[in-house]
Amino acid sequence: MRPLFHPRAEEIKVGEILHALSDPVRAALFVDIVEQQCPRNCTAFLRLRNRSMPKSTLSQQLKILREAGLVRGERHGVEMHSTSRWEEIEGRFPGLLRAILGAHAIEWQETARAEEAAFRSTRPGHGPLR
Repeated sequence: MRPLFHPRAEEIKVGEILHALSDPVRAALFVDIVEQQCPRNCTAFLRLRNRSMPKSTLSQQLKILREAGLVRGERHGVEMHSTSRWEEIEGRFPGLLRAILGAHAIEWQETARAEEAAFRSTRPGHGPLR
């Protein structure tokens, strides 16, 4: 089995972090890993933000996060366990992750409000469909 690539802290690049976290799914995945504060196997993330994700897609998303230096992956038998490298990145680029994930949080809240409003407008007796 090939060894996993993990950039050293001094090799982590801002552009790769920005690319990895530009995708809302990867950003949500990273947030979940950070919040757990312990290694999680990939099957724990097959259902992310109430949406299912194929295992192959999840593996690809984790690979992008790992190669950007955001997570560390370790094989345990047939399972891959991921942990956050938040502290290493915070030491190299103070405040970067908080700023990126804070911006995503604002977008997620706006999206949730818009979805709720759209749902309410389609219910009988509510909104333009009266």
